[in-house]
Amino acid sequence: MADAIARVPALATAAVRQLINGPESFTPDGNFILGEAPELRNFFVGAGFNAFGIAAGGGAGMALAEWVATGAAPCDLWPVDIRRFGPVHRATDWVRERTLEAYAKHYTIAWPAEEMRSARPTRRSALYAHLKAAGACFGEKLGWERPNWFAAPGEAAVDRHSYQRPGWWDAVAREHKAAREACVLIDQSSFAKFRLKGRDAVEALNRIAAGNVDRPVGSLIYTQMLNARGGIECDLTVVRRAWDEYCLTTGTGFATHDFDWISRNLCGEVQLSDVTSGTAVLSLMGPGSREVLQPLTPDDLSGAAFPFATARAISVAGCPVLALRVTYVGELGWELHLPTEFAVTVYEALMATGGVTNAGYRAIETLRLEKGYRAWGSDIGPDHTPVEAGLAWACKMTSGLPFLGREAVAAQLANGVGKRLATFTAAPEVILLGRETIYRNGERVGWLSSGGHGHTVGQAIGMGYVRHAGGVTEDFVLSGTYELEVACERVPAEVRLTPLYDPQSLRVRS
Repeated sequence: MADAIARVPALATAAVRQLINGPESFTPDGNFILGEAPELRNFFVGAGFNAFGIAAGGGAGMALAEWVATGAAPCDLWPVDIRRFGPVHRATDWVRERTLEAYAKHYTIAWPAEEMRSARPTRRSALYAHLKAAGACFGEKLGWERPNWFAAPGEAAVDRHSYQRPGWWDAVAREHKAAREACVLIDQSSFAKFRLKGRDAVEALNRIAAGNVDRPVGSLIYTQMLNARGGIECDLTVVRRAWDEYCLTTGTGFATHDFDWISRNLCGEVQLSDVTSGTAVLSLMGPGSREVLQPLTPDDLSGAAFPFATARAISVAGCPVLALRVTYVGELGWELHLPTEFAVTVYEALMATGGVTNAGYRAIETLRLEKGYRAWGSDIGPDHTPVEAGLAWACKMTSGLPFLGREAVAAQLANGVGKRLATFTAAPEVILLGRETIYRNGERVGWLSSGGHGHTVGQAIGMGYVRHAGGVTEDFVLSGTYELEVACERVPAEVRLTPLYDPQSLRVRS
């Protein structure tokens, strides 16, 4: 009150005449909403503050004011960004049901990897019934039901949460092992998929993509899209389908965000459309994936005929498929993109081979941590540049081609950076969840952006940025002695800047 009177002197003599107790404004995930509405330019929203209203009011107001003034968020605001929502959230009854659950959990324990239970299922892939019958325990992302893990016969497909090893630990270890030693199939139909087409498609996309997308038809390009500060706004794969057409694939939860960011930065004669619902994606991954897939197609899948980072239209079990030679788990594999109506036929044909194991998203997480693959929203985002994240190799810096954020990346390459992303390992009994504090030579230098367990390397794994005001070089990172603070206790940790598993990607390119 003393501080308030200093700012508004009239409060010293004003009488309190009435106390109003009214309804609070909650959202489906409990976080408030900030940002420019993707459906309507120059319409900015600051709402849903509930109990955060007073605590976050000053910072949220400042952030929103800067957003309005400059046209861009001043920092990474993804947890409260309005674009974390999508079409499913336009249904009032869905929002009401989910928001009641979020309100009820406002003061409850937040378990690691806990899923919301209300308003489900809503969006289901064509394989939902098949996966449920196979023992899938589903999670939900932007309304999509996605298999997190699969229960074995006799196991209940129900999450049992813990701050130690959770109930799905053994199931994920099985799926992880199958991906490394044989072949797994993951339904990733919820991927956000965009089609970019038009006379100026190459120039328009190359202007906002940090990687060079002017490649031959059939090329697959992994690229980031940067803001003017060099921060990573989008992280996706691009396939050139024709001289004037590209297919873009990004994460399920980023559908609204990425579509909005790309569309507002495009120029020229080009059209961007969302084709997510019409396209299923079956990811076939593992050293045995070629042996499984080859008998089902007349097309040559050999490494020479179908190399890594390429895409081809093939036939699988008599169905048209766009096969992408790509991986997010660090093994030989293909993403099979196909019209939704063919998904069941192709899935049944693959499973009938007897060499395929169903796997879910939690196995993807353990596999990608071993390979050092970054995840947008945790390891990379608008506050992290490709140089800081170890992704400068994916930028077309030597091409001479301009792109949004190029100057910021060039400056960092020339002058150095104050933080670098590194991988940390700890003893296998250590449980890493993300956000654990990083100590270098006894001093706090950052925190883990993500954490988990590597079932192949047999260690706890975390990724996080090492920060130092005087600059961070590779030698600086590798020369320190590290600890991680886990549940208020410091545990020894090792650091490295290369992948723990197959650092030369020999298995990926086989």
